[in-house]
Amino acid sequence: MIMIRAIVRPEKTTEVMKSLLDAGYPALTKIEVAGRGKQRGLKLGQVIYDELPKEMIMMVVPEADKEFVITAIMDSARTGEGTFGDGKIFISPVEEVYTVSSGVKEA
Repeated sequence: MIMIRAIVRPEKTTEVMKSLLDAGYPALTKIEVAGRGKQRGLKLGQVIYDELPKEMIMMVVPEADKEFVITAIMDSARTGEGTFGDGKIFISPVEEVYTVSSGVKEA
């Protein structure tokens, strides 16, 4: 199992979530976050926005599904070729998973 954390533009979150649902991945967690990338925020005239609003989508999927899920996220989160600020995807291994209500360790 792996955990996928995708940080995307807020206006793309619904599209990403629909893409994942349509692909058979309904389970996820969505969190509002703020941050900046290599571009160090956004400058509009004399105003600098140091942190930009984003949303993080977290999900755990079988490792065999990794490339399929990443492609679904990237295709639905991208606003244009080479556009700054479209987000990042982070992949981490998941050692164990437990269901709180039942106490059952998932395989």
